Amino acid sequence: MEMITPEIRCHNLVKKFKGFTLDVPELVIPRGYCTALIGENGAGKTTLLNCLAGIRRDYTGEITYFGKYSDMDREKNPEVKENIGYTGPNLYFLPSWTIRQVKDLGGMLFDRFDANEFERILMEIGMTNDGKIEYSKKVSDLSSGNRMKLAMAFALARDTECLILDEPASPLDPLMRDKLCEMMRDYLVSRDGERTIFCSTHNVADMEQVTDYAIFLEHGKVVEQGFVEELKEKYIVVKGEEADVEKAKQILYSISVNRYGFEGICLAENLDKLAGMDIATEQPTLSQITVAIMKANTKLQG
Repeated sequence: MEMITPEIRCHNLVKKFKGFTLDVPELVIPRGYCTALIGENGAGKTTLLNCLAGIRRDYTGEITYFGKYSDMDREKNPEVKENIGYTGPNLYFLPSWTIRQVKDLGGMLFDRFDANEFERILMEIGMTNDGKIEYSKKVSDLSSGNRMKLAMAFALARDTECLILDEPASPLDPLMRDKLCEMMRDYLVSRDGERTIFCSTHNVADMEQVTDYAIFLEHGKVVEQGFVEELKEKYIVVKGEEADVEKAKQILYSISVNRYGFEGICLAENLDKLAGMDIATEQPTLSQITVAIMKANTKLQG
């Protein structure tokens, strides 16, 4: 197992709503990696990210940043928020603001906001018309994808140590999702492993190439976590014959059945329990692991 240096640590973090509770006894986001927060709609992903980013403060528990700052420091010491970039899926900027006002705001709010870098990123990700940035265009006139591009440019134009990104790929087209992964990887390697990304995602397949560590959240609780390569050793894809379906159901973590047989995910440590069956095995993708964990923890019927 790789050694983890915490970038952000949560201890006994609890946020209660009517009918739902986010309850995270202990959670570490490792420094120098991209950590994906994965879970169904309503699992509590946005609530957790909002607590870490300081958008929500009505929780109990402790959050530590960069190994030395508390969540109280986050509100009192500008250095903490200066080192955290955040983007969310909703209106991040006021609808009436223009792109120029967004750029000016960055310089007013953050000491290390680089207006030239902001412009360079907007050009790189195609936020242009006839090769020029439309600085007079209002946020309300942008598509959801372009609003996310604008928010990403704003965050990446700052000299931060950590990015907290809520569903950054969700409104983007496939080409821009690929570009986003490239930009995220460039961010991570630009300072010799001292930068960190924590992002939630529904597009696990699109984000797999940039994800180093995964945390699975279901019904407000962490149900699995680990480095992706270690998870791919912990779980294994199993394919077998129709005659063995009923026995396999008792052993596999998740299973799907068709006329030819079955396919599912098995904990590698339980593989010997399938002895005697005619099976084939292969290493799972993060997407396959995700579906298996979700199926094992879902409230969906059937």
